[in-house]
Amino acid sequence: MGRSTISCCAFFMLKNAQFSRKIAMTLQTTPLNAAHRAMGAKMVDFGGWDMPLHYGSQLEEHQQVRKDAGMFDVTHMRAVDMRGEGVRDFLRYLLANNVDKLQAPGKALYSCILNPQGGVIDDLIVYFMNETWFRIVVNAGTADNDIAWMKQQAASRAPKLEIISRPELAMIAVQGPNAASKLWQAMPGLQELAENIKPFNAVEMGSMFVARTGYTGEDGFEIMLPAKAAAFFWQSLADVGVMPIGLGARDTLRLEAGMNLYGHDMDATISPLEAGLAWTVDLKSERDFIGKAALLSKPVTRRLVGLLLQDRGVLRDHQVVKSSHGDGEITSGSFSPTLNQSIALARVPAPVQIGDIVQVAIRDKLLNAKVVKYPFVRNGKGLI
Repeated sequence: MGRSTISCCAFFMLKNAQFSRKIAMTLQTTPLNAAHRAMGAKMVDFGGWDMPLHYGSQLEEHQQVRKDAGMFDVTHMRAVDMRGEGVRDFLRYLLANNVDKLQAPGKALYSCILNPQGGVIDDLIVYFMNETWFRIVVNAGTADNDIAWMKQQAASRAPKLEIISRPELAMIAVQGPNAASKLWQAMPGLQELAENIKPFNAVEMGSMFVARTGYTGEDGFEIMLPAKAAAFFWQSLADVGVMPIGLGARDTLRLEAGMNLYGHDMDATISPLEAGLAWTVDLKSERDFIGKAALLSKPVTRRLVGLLLQDRGVLRDHQVVKSSHGDGEITSGSFSPTLNQSIALARVPAPVQIGDIVQVAIRDKLLNAKVVKYPFVRNGKGLI
């Protein structure tokens, strides 16, 4: 799931990354802001939020998640509850993926919201809790627009439906091969009800909502809880050795896992079919959904592929990719700490095939890159 409109890697290139305390006070803050600062976080403006970039070493944080467990403050994302009769029917029309796949309570589905032109308004996760309650988690930078779009569509199709933003909920992700064992150590009461949750499922436990989902390519959980309890939960995790992880490592982790970043690998001008998200679009069933007609009417001329740099250098967003079939562009690029090599996602002409060698324009030089299938890393192991 692409979870933001800003590339974390870009922070290292900005001259104005240093923010005064006065400026930081104008930014939105999560309930964990003081905890981040106490842990020595380097704080930055992340789409209007005062968020931790790293706590000392982005590389160490990345490796911690791949080898052990790390925790992320993702409270800037937004939970939205849809409640009422007919909510399933409405989501059949709103989402490109088919919520009829959700039959067991707690089951989750990754999908996109599309505009009538077939572009991606946002990507999200939707949880089926019961026939009158679905919970949706949307991206931070698009949350207000997403909710406005949902309400606009519901006004004519499901006017009695309640669409409830939940900004009072904090969200903390615990990710890594030891995420489960560390979580049970920190909160023993969770284990009995949550240890058997399968990937892409969730359970409500009193005031907590525990989902086995994440944005790293590792096992882990995303936990929603009242904001007033966030600092205690965060400290409980730290007490059992869970390292805090900033935005920088979050970006390299998701890129290695081949997960889209909204505003880079997809946006309102890009079809999900050209963003590597065809698997999230249900074009087989007879149901109609917003953007379906546009998707069916437009030929797919581009595709999202992985790139593995063959020469010395670093792949970055917006670099031009040259192939025998025409030019493309890197949508997300960085150095992979796990592979010790530069990797990228790139949108290229559709005829480009896995195994082809293309050239990337880097500082007035054309460097060779191999077209590969992503993800690059999953469960701590390189797949390339």
